[in-house]
Amino acid sequence: MRVWLREIREIAGKTQLEVANKIGISAQMFNFIENGRRRPSPELAKKIAEELGFEWTQFFEEDKTA
Repeated sequence: MRVWLREIREIAGKTQLEVANKIGISAQMFNFIENGRRRPSPELAKKIAEELGFEWTQFFEEDKTA
C-alpha cells in the first residue's frame, strides 16, 4: 500500500476520481496504483507526480527499500 501517495493526494485536496480524470486514466486504475496493486509506468508516474506536486521517482524508490 502506498500510504504516502494517498496522504499527498489528500493534502492536495483531491479525490482519486479528480486525479484520474486529470491524468487520463480510470479511477479504478488510480486506486490500484494508490493501493500498491499496480505499478505505474514512468510516463504515468510523471503525470501523477506533476498533478500532485512530488518527485516521480518516489514510486520507484520505495521498491528499493521493500
